[in-house]
Amino acid sequence: MTWDPVFRFVKLIPRGRVLTYGALAKALRLPGGARSAGRAMAATPSGRGIPWQRVIGERGRILIREPYASLQRKLLESEGVATVESRVDLKRHLWKPPKESALKHRTTRKRIHK
Repeated sequence: MTWDPVFRFVKLIPRGRVLTYGALAKALRLPGGARSAGRAMAATPSGRGIPWQRVIGERGRILIREPYASLQRKLLESEGVATVESRVDLKRHLWKPPKESALKHRTTRKRIHK
């Protein structure tokens, strides 16, 4: 499985906003849900401009381990996202993707006509 649709979708998250793993999985209809989204983010290649730091856990928690958690916190704070005890205020910073962009970036299956 390629994670390219996930990476393209994450690039749409604006600076100063975050999205949860579960919301990412739901928007792209990923099989396996939030865990699949987490695996995709763990496989994010460096140097491609994918803002991995903008994807966080449910209830705004930073879920990755150190030293990456500190890096994620610093990157989010540099974008204006305040963190308190490894949590982001989702009421202020949660990004709600438009419905049509989720459909545009999700992988589609081709129908075979007989």
